[in-house]
Amino acid sequence: MTAFDTPDAGMAGATLTIDLGALVANWRALGQRARGAETSAVVKADAYGIGIEPAVTALAKAGCRTFFVAHLSEGVRARAVAPDAAIYVLNGLLPETCGHFAQHGLSPVLGSHEELLEWAAFRQGGAAVRSAALHVDTAMNRLGLWAGEGLNLARERSGTITAAGIGLVMSHFASSEDEADPANARQAAAFADIAAAFPGIPASLKNSSGHFLKDVPSYQLTRPGYALYGGNPTPNQPNPMQPVIGLEARILQLREVKAGTQVGYNGRWTAPGPRKLATICLGYADGYPRNASWTDSSTGGSAIVGGVTCPFVGTVSMDLIIIDVTDAPAAAAVRGAPVTLIGGPLDIETVGAGAKTIGYEILTGLGGRYARRYVGL
Repeated sequence: MTAFDTPDAGMAGATLTIDLGALVANWRALGQRARGAETSAVVKADAYGIGIEPAVTALAKAGCRTFFVAHLSEGVRARAVAPDAAIYVLNGLLPETCGHFAQHGLSPVLGSHEELLEWAAFRQGGAAVRSAALHVDTAMNRLGLWAGEGLNLARERSGTITAAGIGLVMSHFASSEDEADPANARQAAAFADIAAAFPGIPASLKNSSGHFLKDVPSYQLTRPGYALYGGNPTPNQPNPMQPVIGLEARILQLREVKAGTQVGYNGRWTAPGPRKLATICLGYADGYPRNASWTDSSTGGSAIVGGVTCPFVGTVSMDLIIIDVTDAPAAAAVRGAPVTLIGGPLDIETVGAGAKTIGYEILTGLGGRYARRYVGL
């Protein structure tokens, strides 16, 4: 138990348990794979749903010195609990925000000439700022300079790069979770040229799955995200990471229905025989996707009740989900009893598949109505 525990678990319909000890263990395990490079932590999207403040506090205490966020506002939150860390904002420099970066000691990840010029001008005006990162795009076509633009900038090192105070050069894998994808080798080769063009400036390429690619250097800094939170960085293989979150909801009501009874909005699921149903206190307003609905024509999500996997029935609604608990132990399927939505065999990949999405969306969509219980530190 920690100071981050919420006091109102008895009032909540569902409880999210977050194991900060497992988070730290995953960071350390990835650090061992980083081959001597510094291992940072990506804590964007409210630390993938578990909370920026507790996550950054735990990781900083364990020795993490560098963090990455997506939004400037996230960086401000991280700075409040990690006063000495380097904090990079991945989404770059929005116009006229340089002053906020300076005020909070944050570093923009610059990915265009416009951003470079604005940041360089701000620095040359005498502002006290931390070093920025330069993002060079090697495949994503999303953010970042073209690789050729990055090489051209390197050739005129006395110009914009020097003025912008670049302290890190980075790129981002597009397909690193698929070890067999030839795009990984192409990106690694392209980035090797970029890193070599900026001697003396630290470089960073590896994301979570990148730690498991063979023959890819770690450079000076790695940037794990999803794997820190228990996501599997090696799909279709055993997950090397420890689970970080568990989710339980409580049974509000039970009822028995006859064969042919239609259940939920629009009656999209029909009981094939006499069934015992439980309604739990959780829905898509809590971040559990509506695509986890189980209908007459499609499968969906499930919960564990008394050790038995029980399918959802009908449409996931805003605040409620109905579960078929016919096969669950009678002692476990009672009013007020907990059911497991994430935990054990229902890891975040399995939950994501049941909701026709990915584990990333499950994690980052975790809602604000849960009682949150932090353990492990």
